[in-house]
Amino acid sequence: MNHIRATVGAIVLNESGDKLLLARRAHTPFEGMWCIPGGHIEFGEHPDDAVRREVFEETGISLTSCRFIRFYSEYYEFMQWHAVALIYAGTGTGALVPQPGEVSELAFVTVEEAMSRELAFNHRDIIQDFAGQTE
Repeated sequence: MNHIRATVGAIVLNESGDKLLLARRAHTPFEGMWCIPGGHIEFGEHPDDAVRREVFEETGISLTSCRFIRFYSEYYEFMQWHAVALIYAGTGTGALVPQPGEVSELAFVTVEEAMSRELAFNHRDIIQDFAGQTE
């Protein structure tokens, strides 16, 4: 029996708020593609804590002024994957440190630069929605 997973993701803005953080995936699925940082919620973990933990583990960045944006349903039949992704936004501070085996590269980019990259999951929709809310 397949189960729906609970995940978190974050739009991490730089301190000036004009760029967001993308991570290049170093593993399947979507290896080599870019995404917003995030991952699985652990059993018993509050989503607010999970997003801060996942962002820090993957990027070395501490997520501050974090706020919940909305949820997205991610369903990919070809890999038998279905998740409910809780998306947050906040400012990131600290030095970029990619998590070995998870992330091959990190970059703060403009929304326009993000849209020009090959994005994993439904992160194009997430970034577009966020950009529409901030304009």
